Amino acid sequence: MDHLQLVSLLFLILMFPLTNKANVNGPPSPGYYPSRRIGSTEFDQVCTNLWGPQHQTLDQGTLTIWLDINSGSGFKSLSPYSSGYFGASVKLQSGYTAGVITSFYLSNNEDYPGNHDEIDIEFLGTTEDKPYVLQTNVYNRGSGDGSNIIGREVKFNLWFDPAKDFHNYAIFWDPDEIVFFVDDVPIRRYPRKNDDSFPSRPMWVYGSIWDASSWATENGKYKADYSYQPFVSQYNNFKISGCDPNSPVQCRPVSDHPSRSGGMSRHQNAAMAWVQNNYKVYDYCQDILRDHSFTPEC
Repeated sequence: MDHLQLVSLLFLILMFPLTNKANVNGPPSPGYYPSRRIGSTEFDQVCTNLWGPQHQTLDQGTLTIWLDINSGSGFKSLSPYSSGYFGASVKLQSGYTAGVITSFYLSNNEDYPGNHDEIDIEFLGTTEDKPYVLQTNVYNRGSGDGSNIIGREVKFNLWFDPAKDFHNYAIFWDPDEIVFFVDDVPIRRYPRKNDDSFPSRPMWVYGSIWDASSWATENGKYKADYSYQPFVSQYNNFKISGCDPNSPVQCRPVSDHPSRSGGMSRHQNAAMAWVQNNYKVYDYCQDILRDHSFTPEC
């Protein structure tokens, strides 16, 4: 390489620096990993079958649930919680899964039917040529306008294929905020702005697989096709650390950020911004077709 070629090469390196490999393959490091602060718990120590027992098996710590033309399946925690960190590693089915929803969420629907609170992580099934959509949602007292349930959906694609391996998904909920995590990366923060939009009553942990063909995939364009059955999802590595309803208000089993008083760190905010800038596909606050008089936090 002669002197002129070397100068040209150095110029190109300076003008076009090497891409950060972490940003090619995934988000920048959040710098803080709440899941590592909580030990894994066996499924049957914290949860039990709720419905579809014939479509649910537990083998060496991995819970498998599936949907076929006869039934889906669901589970529920043994106890309710008033706040805490709730996570599990989940592996989804590959291929055609349109119309099928796999979920991990908090709810008190059985205690307050028609007027319940809920915090959702839902995987919306898809066609073979498109990625899964991860939908996060928050409900407070069910019906926001007296007739229709008001959801606060924010949807994401993922920077990996959730059908290839287990990944950790978690909900952090305390009196001040809700944060959704994927592999310890915060993807959405929902702060408490007023009592009308923030769930505060005790909730249970749930998981399920079910047919939501009417809306799950591209607003119902593609339905569940049972020629592909069974649709299978797997859960393990349960990390549930919550305050029971009788705990003092100061109860904080784990923090979602390094400093309890300082909010999420600079690294966490940068990782969340990366996800939202690159993988967020829907935000209810940005939906011009919605009536935002019922979502004052927008």
